[in-house]
Amino acid sequence: MAVPKKKVSRMKQGHRRSADAIAAPTYVEDKNTGELRRPHHIDLKSGMYRGRQVLTPKDAG
Repeated sequence: MAVPKKKVSRMKQGHRRSADAIAAPTYVEDKNTGELRRPHHIDLKSGMYRGRQVLTPKDAG
């Protein structure tokens, strides 16, 4: 059975647990449509990604 050789210090423990904090997802305003979207994601309304047409836009009806 694997047993730790030494006690983990509070500093090491804190560094490991620093990633456990839950943060709210970030959103950016799209330059073309003004809609909020996640960074590095396709804008689903217009189908654009980094200035290129990637998907066909969704129909309004």
